[in-house]
Amino acid sequence: MTVDAETRMQGGEDHRAELRLWLRLLTCTTLIESQIRSRLRARFDVTLPRFDLMAQLEKAPEGMTLGDLSRRMMVSAGNVTGLVERLVQDGLVDRRPAPGDRRSALVNLTDKGRKAFEEMAHDHGDWIGEMFDGLDEADIDTLMRLLGKAKTSARAAQARVLPTSTDKDDAHG
Repeated sequence: MTVDAETRMQGGEDHRAELRLWLRLLTCTTLIESQIRSRLRARFDVTLPRFDLMAQLEKAPEGMTLGDLSRRMMVSAGNVTGLVERLVQDGLVDRRPAPGDRRSALVNLTDKGRKAFEEMAHDHGDWIGEMFDGLDEADIDTLMRLLGKAKTSARAAQARVLPTSTDKDDAHG
């Protein structure tokens, strides 16, 4: 059995339920993300950040600037530039000057990139379905409702601590 932070805490009565909940959420996220990363690499020879960038572009058929991609993905412009460079080399995205702003580049999926992403997104959906196969529709509805409450609670706490923060987290649902 793999021992993670959540498992190590199970014996301790001195920790709050909220901490155990946080560790359970983190463990689930880590397990799922690890599987997705491995499967993307094995099946498509693509990294999760490249998949995420292509997903953003798929939602914006008119293209996006590097700055927009950086904000949406909540990573540095340098990270986005490196990802775009590799995807351009693979023929999956193209980059051209943005209309009206020669300093800025507009990035789009190529036809090859759109087709590749469509296949990746299909398999990605199947993988997620497999990972949650042990849950029925009522379980999923209950989890969605409870996680929605948890998200609202976390946002309220964030607003109390950082009243000038923006809703950058909207990119992650």
